[in-house]
Amino acid sequence: MTDTVSRRSALRLLGGAIAVASAATTGLVSPTHAYAQARPEAGAGPRVEGLLARLTLDEKISLLHGATDPDSLGQAGYLPGVPRLKIPPLRLTDGPAGVRVTAHATALPAPVLLASAFDPDLARRYGQVVGREGRALGQDVLLSPMVNLIRTPYAGRNFETLSEDPLLAGDLVAAEIKGIQGEGLIATVKHFALNNQEKNRDSIDVRADEQTMHELELRGFEAAVEVGAGAVMGAYNKVNGTFACENKPLLTDILRGQWGFDGWVMTDWFAAHSTVAAITAGLDMEMPDGMYFGAPLKSAVQNGSLPEWYVDRAVRRILGVMDRFGLLDGSVPPRPARNAKAGAALALEVAKAGATLLHNENRTLPLTDGGSIAVIGPTGTLPFVSGGGSAHVVPDHADSPLDAIRARAGARTRVTYTLGEDLFGKAIPASAFTPAFASEGLRVEAGKTWQYDGSLTVTEPDEWTFVLHFDSAPAARPQVLLDGQELFPLAPGYGEYFSGGLVSTAPDGLAVRRKTLTLTRGTHTLKITAQGGDTGLLFRLRRITTATRAQDVAEAATAAHAARSVVLFAYEDATEGLDRDTLELPGNQARLIAAVTAANPRTTVVLNTSSATSMPWLAKTGAVLQMYYPGQEGAAATAAVLFGDCDPGGRLTQSFPVDDTHHPVAGDPLRYPGVNGTEEYSERIHVGYRWYDAEGVRPLYPFGHGLSYTSFSYGDVSARWTGHGLDVTFTVRNTGHRDGIAVPQIYVGRSPDLQLDQAVRVLGGYRRLALRRGERRRVTVRVAARTLSSWDVKRHAWALGTGRRSVWVGASAGDLRERTSVVVKR
Repeated sequence: MTDTVSRRSALRLLGGAIAVASAATTGLVSPTHAYAQARPEAGAGPRVEGLLARLTLDEKISLLHGATDPDSLGQAGYLPGVPRLKIPPLRLTDGPAGVRVTAHATALPAPVLLASAFDPDLARRYGQVVGREGRALGQDVLLSPMVNLIRTPYAGRNFETLSEDPLLAGDLVAAEIKGIQGEGLIATVKHFALNNQEKNRDSIDVRADEQTMHELELRGFEAAVEVGAGAVMGAYNKVNGTFACENKPLLTDILRGQWGFDGWVMTDWFAAHSTVAAITAGLDMEMPDGMYFGAPLKSAVQNGSLPEWYVDRAVRRILGVMDRFGLLDGSVPPRPARNAKAGAALALEVAKAGATLLHNENRTLPLTDGGSIAVIGPTGTLPFVSGGGSAHVVPDHADSPLDAIRARAGARTRVTYTLGEDLFGKAIPASAFTPAFASEGLRVEAGKTWQYDGSLTVTEPDEWTFVLHFDSAPAARPQVLLDGQELFPLAPGYGEYFSGGLVSTAPDGLAVRRKTLTLTRGTHTLKITAQGGDTGLLFRLRRITTATRAQDVAEAATAAHAARSVVLFAYEDATEGLDRDTLELPGNQARLIAAVTAANPRTTVVLNTSSATSMPWLAKTGAVLQMYYPGQEGAAATAAVLFGDCDPGGRLTQSFPVDDTHHPVAGDPLRYPGVNGTEEYSERIHVGYRWYDAEGVRPLYPFGHGLSYTSFSYGDVSARWTGHGLDVTFTVRNTGHRDGIAVPQIYVGRSPDLQLDQAVRVLGGYRRLALRRGERRRVTVRVAARTLSSWDVKRHAWALGTGRRSVWVGASAGDLRERTSVVVKR
């Protein structure tokens, strides 16, 4: 699999990219193009032009901003349409891993797990499921896929995106969009551009030079445009000093001028900052309301500060996409019925295909029938379906991994379960309160107020985590004051919405909030006020302490010692709106893993995490299986991989650092999270595995890494320049005793003829292969000319890297098996 941008498009882009030098101040190109001038665009076809001529100004403006849906299905956004002219409404739904409405939908594995399969055809079929279900559930626009690169391991939405590598990300996003839009749902590629962190995402000014942007972050968006994505979502952040949603170099010069995008650009939710500046820069739609593109837009037209043709241009773009999808003439196919069975089958296939075996010593995996297995960890019983925020889906079902393991193990295998790590706390003894009361299940009737004014006695100084469970809306949750400090204040802005996925909801459905404090020995004042509101309130107050943690770990170690094998489920709960603070597993999990592996070295750690994880405990474990957030069929997929019913087919789409001090943004706050509101891509094009190669730093696991239950050899490699790219041919052989999945990867070295910053090597192509034991296959992978090129900031164009280039074939960026060279010519 290689570059998604066609030769036709590449030639068009090369020509259009030779531009005037406004890049001197913006770092981007401003080409001489009709879109870059203050002139109307060409017509969008007679139907659209006819409607545009009949629309009033108010009606036009109503098509440029979100509104309240009178029949909401719980989707993210709504555009009312114009009933008078039979322009239908649009419903816009989140959907990176399934359709996010209040109704049930297939909860697919996280996009990062999909990407781990290195399989564009699987990405296309993933898109087909989302596209069909989106239409079946009354939606018209999908606010997905996300193609921002994984630049920092801390970014809270790494699980929602695809890779640190631009070629792989571009291939997969293009394939997924084909699947989505082939079902009649309009896809929205996001977040344009450089939205690579959640911290200060609505204000951070991301600075990147022209070469870096074109070679890295922009490549996936260009691929999306090439396959006809209907919409683009602007990012929250600034790009080189200007907010992305009013950034003319991005929205007009590059997106439309260079790439020829003919869809519409919308804001991320509440990401607009202006009216005239935004619409003249190329923004077409404000979501979810009309703060800037409502009354202020009408006023700007009426007072002459904005020519009305800018409004017409935006409307034309939106109606043009609607017309392309058959929404204006009634030719859109009838909405299909949901096919939950087909969705579940695809979810299971993706979870198996992306399961990534990182470590496997002494044949710890696959598990064998018979004997005993100790399952440990809270996510052993709680299915970890998805991350929090926009990726949350209401699944048809989600089984417990413990149940799936028991079902697969059969009657001859004894399977036990131990908690190990407490997420939801244990009851506080009534005697700890003065006056005493039972804090485990307090119900406040509707219209009533319950108050407690007393004290909490702590017998030993200790770290306490208070855990509040409640079934009310966040604004009405109990107020708990300890020594005058409110333990659970409402998070500012949308913080309450972005409170997590797994850990923010108890198994019985109550909402959960936590507060960790170091308490001194003695008496502490405690005041609680709980209001029943309109429907009543159930709440409980629990605790996690050093003593309770030690008890949980001891019980887990005992269970591990008594079993032949251990499967320990570890978690990290990520969500939109929040970045991580560390690569370490949260809570007490490191101590838990250390104790369990000391008791039984045949321990497999299953990681339900969002991104890279440090593993100080790795050497003592038998195996590590990365499952990310595996969707509603994750339990069955995990059990299948653990028992060897399928080969773990996934490979890492991001480098895993050793720790918090050895990765591309470590130790440089200007790179991440930014200083005084500014963040710089000072690593330039050396993101991800490119940085590790350039700096000579060894990651914990390299990009592309993933083990199989069999083994593979690579040989007979040759490379040939075709005039349009490289054809790299080699032989792969399954040298083991089982059928398995190989993912050979092609890497290409620097050009000696380019006097530009170049990576030591870049991914040039890859192929996913299913090989029977003993099978040998001759494979040819095309490396596109674009991949062999660098962006020349002097010419504002791609420059082919000619000369003798090294070519490697390997199993990962850190496991390069075969090498050859080839001369690239103009």
